[in-house]
Amino acid sequence: MSKKLSALAAVVALVVPAIALADEPSEQNKQNAAKECKALREAAGKENFRSLFGGGKNAYGKCVSQHAKKDQKQEQKAKANASKECDAEQAQDPQAFKDKYGTGKDGKNAHGRCVSQKAKENKAEADQTDKNDAKAAKQCRSEKAEDPDAFKEKYGTNKNKRNAFGKCVSQQSRELDEQGDGNTA
Repeated sequence: MSKKLSALAAVVALVVPAIALADEPSEQNKQNAAKECKALREAAGKENFRSLFGGGKNAYGKCVSQHAKKDQKQEQKAKANASKECDAEQAQDPQAFKDKYGTGKDGKNAHGRCVSQKAKENKAEADQTDKNDAKAAKQCRSEKAEDPDAFKEKYGTNKNKRNAFGKCVSQQSRELDEQGDGNTA
């Protein structure tokens, strides 16, 4: 009985860290997040940027952490959706699917190549929403500069209306996402 428990404990000790690592953003996710946050900070301005991420001097760190996690989730979702898209395409016409994506004489790698291609496309679409955040921040910064009090009244929803900038960015970014605006800031 104790041998079984020891073996089970050893397996759990190996599996748990592997699962935990799978949830951690990659270095590439962190680098992408740093670029997004720099663009967002530049577009929003220092004070507005801090208000977006809870204020304080650690706003940039909070931004990078949030965006790195979001970037990883976007990657995972892009791959999962790509696999489903490829499965559906393959089911419609298996031979045409092999001809389109496969290489070599048997085309056995068609599904993997399809998933890779579609995952890149899906991730590029998700990345556009991050670029829209910076574009929205720039628009909100201009609007706030015109009349700060009217800006707070229009967008602020909490007691002191200090969340106005974040609410504005969220609303403007969502509108840009819905428009499918391919132009970047």
